[in-house]
Amino acid sequence: MVYLYNLPVGRSAVVTSLNAAGMTRRRMMDLGLVPGTEVEALRYSPFKDPKAFKIRGAVIALRREEGCRVLVKYKGD
Repeated sequence: MVYLYNLPVGRSAVVTSLNAAGMTRRRMMDLGLVPGTEVEALRYSPFKDPKAFKIRGAVIALRREEGCRVLVKYKGD
């Protein structure tokens, strides 16, 4: 498993768990980051933070501290 933020651009993965609590966890779940959701890393911003991901058909930008709270496993593994 790997943190969502470390997912290479162009790769897809599936969310396995969230390591967040309270409002942060609720916000991530509202964005669609729930176990079983497929995500794809699209691109970095010019300074590498935030990073854009495709989540349930929407493009969402997450900062490093948010992306490192989501564990994913590569699709097909």
